[in-house]
Amino acid sequence: MASFTSLYSGSSGNAALVGCGDEYLCVDMGKNCKTTLAALHDAQVEPQRLQGILVTHEHRDHIAGLKVFLKKYAIPVYGSSATLDYLAEYDLVQPSTVLIPLEGKSDQIGSFEVASFATSHDAVDCHGYRITTADGRQLALATDLGWVSESVYNNLQNADLVVLEANYDAMRLKNGPYPYYLKTRIASARGHLCNTDCAAALARLLAEGCEKFALCHLSNENNTPELARGAVQQAFEAQGAQIGQDGLLKTLSRHMVTAPIEF
Repeated sequence: MASFTSLYSGSSGNAALVGCGDEYLCVDMGKNCKTTLAALHDAQVEPQRLQGILVTHEHRDHIAGLKVFLKKYAIPVYGSSATLDYLAEYDLVQPSTVLIPLEGKSDQIGSFEVASFATSHDAVDCHGYRITTADGRQLALATDLGWVSESVYNNLQNADLVVLEANYDAMRLKNGPYPYYLKTRIASARGHLCNTDCAAALARLLAEGCEKFALCHLSNENNTPELARGAVQQAFEAQGAQIGQDGLLKTLSRHMVTAPIEF
């Protein structure tokens, strides 16, 4: 049975597990090693069962715990060539860490087949992932993106579970305390995804047959789970669908392990 478990999700740190049988992949590791190990313990997953760590990009909330964790556990790290070069150049991984580039091809990692795709974010080279498990189930994850391009959308299509960023509510960001330059950065095409754009993409995916969704990387200052979920509910209702009846929707916890989603 394939499963997705968020260890923590938000601007303070992001990490998630994709599992099938006794094997797991970790996507990002944005809190310190101690916190991540505690989350793995809560998820009842031993670190030795990780077949690889997929890195979306080099921002601290996605790699903060990586170097110390890799000192304890020699697990290969996957990502785009530019991201991996950055991690090595700035001493963000162990010198002995095996770094394996993924972009432009699929790779077999343990029993998982993994393909990456580019997303629009102000990082060196941000990527999302589409993961096929040993039992043929597919998960697509896209976080930290300013907009859902057709290329990104194509990589989300027909997945058994779609994990997509719902970072901010537009009015909450506009009226919030952030300085103008930061508001502009977040709302740009290389920033983050707002609730309404996320909801529009999920509603389109629902109409095409996707049934399970999770909202990730919610901003603590510029969003709430209720606002994010409400935007998706409104988009679903606009096409005559209901969350729970026509599709499963989860919002991922900022600091706690979110119960596994089977897909």
